[in-house]
Amino acid sequence: MSLRELARVVQTSEVTVRRDVRALEAEGLLDRRHGGAVLPGGFTRESGFPQKSHLATAEKTAIADLAASLVEEGEAIVVGAGTTTQELARRLARVPGLTVVTNSLLVAQALAHANRVEVVMTGGTLRGSNYALVGSGAEQSLQGLRVSKAFLSGSGLTAERGLSTSNMLSASVDRALVQAAAEVVVLADHTKLGTDTMFQTVPTDVITRLVTDEPPGHDDRAATELQALADQGVQIAVAGAGGGELPTARQRSPLPGPRRGTPGGGLRGVLGEQPAGTERGRVADLRRR
Repeated sequence: MSLRELARVVQTSEVTVRRDVRALEAEGLLDRRHGGAVLPGGFTRESGFPQKSHLATAEKTAIADLAASLVEEGEAIVVGAGTTTQELARRLARVPGLTVVTNSLLVAQALAHANRVEVVMTGGTLRGSNYALVGSGAEQSLQGLRVSKAFLSGSGLTAERGLSTSNMLSASVDRALVQAAAEVVVLADHTKLGTDTMFQTVPTDVITRLVTDEPPGHDDRAATELQALADQGVQIAVAGAGGGELPTARQRSPLPGPRRGTPGGGLRGVLGEQPAGTERGRVADLRRR
């Protein structure tokens, strides 16, 4: 609702409504928007950095470890804002001759004391909720830039729309980062798979590779989404699964193959065969049965 409509309904001034909206937002009861307010949740919901930093920490660590192995000495890359990309940056500090372009204060901080890594920051306006630089200044500073890879995170990932986020300014800068890169690598833990948010940042056909973690056995939505992304040609790398990858549509035989849940298909293709005596092997065996 607009502030004007809210003021009319409660029969008070827009100045009073604006003050009350700020108070309600501080309590988490609504989200402020330009000229109005919306209910929290759904497509508009976005957690702040303190909340995000405590979610799926083990998964983010494993994803960052695997993503760092994709970066070679002497490369020039861009790294977007996010808690997962912050974990990646901590590991990139050990890659000699690396140049990292970023709009994230957290990524820059993680690399600040890396003697062999050059950090280039965009301009822009600071967005305090995720410590990122956004706006026209950030986008203009990326014009004419060309790097080998872009590492991005987001609020949700689906095979239908690709990567998305809840904030328009963040989405716009992420699109500029993508345009500067020859390859696009998305870092997203399983909780983001199948989640769709307001603003598309990277269409599925632009994503080169997804680095994620193994979804729990009961999470059919994430498993289905992984298969759908692979069917559209996205290379899937699963952290904690021996670096296994799900074959993409371009890599598979054109003849009909086994579907998810049958020997050799679905997530078993990602995880590979596991020794029967290991915990992962027992879980894999139970899933096959």
